[in-house]
Amino acid sequence: MKIHALSYAVLTAAALALAPNLVAQDKPATKVGDKKPATAMPTEEEMMKKWEESATPGPAHKLLDQFIGEWNVASKWWMDPAAPPMESKGTSSARWILGGRFIQDDFNGEFMGKPLKGLGLTGYDNFKKKYNSFWADEGGTAMFTSTGTASADGKTFTFTGPMDDPMTGEKDKNIKFVIKMESKDRHVFEMFDVVDGKDKRMAEMIYTRK
Repeated sequence: MKIHALSYAVLTAAALALAPNLVAQDKPATKVGDKKPATAMPTEEEMMKKWEESATPGPAHKLLDQFIGEWNVASKWWMDPAAPPMESKGTSSARWILGGRFIQDDFNGEFMGKPLKGLGLTGYDNFKKKYNSFWADEGGTAMFTSTGTASADGKTFTFTGPMDDPMTGEKDKNIKFVIKMESKDRHVFEMFDVVDGKDKRMAEMIYTRK
């Protein structure tokens, strides 16, 4: 962290040194009598304060505490609307990493009769004021990223993001998933394919604390 702070300070000093020249080069010619408000560059102290505020976990991160723990996972996948869903079981281990900034989810289960391991990261972006999520697993070579929000009571999280479907050839499909916290020991994850503004259910995973 000290190395990171020192590097940032060096970059900040360089930016402050170059800023006057850059502004002078980009400033358009003005006529006599023109009055435009001067834009003052933020001080190094002000910039460092903003950086620290953006980098410090807060109440939005605290909401994610609900996911921490060891879980049994019962999954259902609707591959064919006319057929019953495929069912499987697995486990999930979720813990805080990087100083309480992100949750790492290590998943072990199966899909279509084959073992499946997955890795997820979930956090909150203080700057953009949005939750963000990353997922990758042994079922493909792509990484799924999404952004989301939490309900006012902190019990429902809704994420959306683009996802490719190699089976149909579709790219950047609009995918939504909703996580409902039913209790401290149980939450339900639902995944939807959004088609023409309508949610088509793809999967349901029920997490029960071990």
